[in-house]
Amino acid sequence: MGSCALFLASDFEEALLCDINADLVSLYTILRDEGQDFIDDVRGQLFDGTRNTEAAFYALREEFNDPATDARRRAMIFVYLNRHAFNGLCRYSAKGAFNVPFGSYKSVHFPGAEMAAFAQRTRGVEFRCQSFEDTFAQVREGDVVYADPPYFPLSPSASFTAYAASGFSLADQIRLAELARDAARAGILVAISNHDTDEVIALYEGLGADCSVRFQVQRNVSGSGDSRKKVGEVLALFRPA
Repeated sequence: MGSCALFLASDFEEALLCDINADLVSLYTILRDEGQDFIDDVRGQLFDGTRNTEAAFYALREEFNDPATDARRRAMIFVYLNRHAFNGLCRYSAKGAFNVPFGSYKSVHFPGAEMAAFAQRTRGVEFRCQSFEDTFAQVREGDVVYADPPYFPLSPSASFTAYAASGFSLADQIRLAELARDAARAGILVAISNHDTDEVIALYEGLGADCSVRFQVQRNVSGSGDSRKKVGEVLALFRPA
C-alpha cells in the first residue's frame, strides 16, 4: 500500500491494505483507531520546534530501533523520521534498523491535517502486515488489486530494495507478475506499477498484461536538485479473462 495515495484517491468502500513494512502498518492502524489523540501527541511531543536538530534526530532514530520501544511510541517516531530524514526516505539495514541519515531541513511541515483526513478516510478499512503472496491468496473473483512493489532498478547503481529488511529480488518481481496473471484468470483485475524498462515490459507482456499505459514521473530522491529528472513508468493491467 505504501503511502496509500491510490486508495485515498479512490471511492472504494471496502479495502484490504497490505504492506510488508510492519512499522508502516502499525502507524496506519494506530492513526485509524486513535485519530486526533494520536495526532496531538505526535505534534506536542516531537514537533514542538526543538527537535529539528541532528542530535535529536539520531537520538530518536536510536530509540526507534530499540526493540524495547513500545508500538505506539515507535509509530510516533516513525512520523518524525519520515519528516526529518533525508528526502523522506524509508530504508532499513539488513538487520532491520532504520538507517536513513538526518535531512537538515530549515523547517519541517507537520502533516496534522493530512493525518486527520487519513484517519477519517480509513475508518472501517483493514490493514495487514503480510506478503504479496498471502494477500493474493485472499482475493476473490470481482476484486480489484493494485500492487506497488519496489521498482525494478533502472541501473545496477540505482537499485533500491531496502524498503524492508528482506529486500525485493528479481525472483519476487517474477512471482508477483505470475500471481497477477493467475488472479486475472480467476476473474480479478490486477494493476501493477513499475519502471518502464525493457525487462519489465517483457516480463509483464510475456504473462499477458496490457502495458499500453506508460508515462513520465518526476523523481525527487536525488540529493542534488540538478540531477533530479523524469523517468518512465508503466501501469501493467492484467485483465480478467
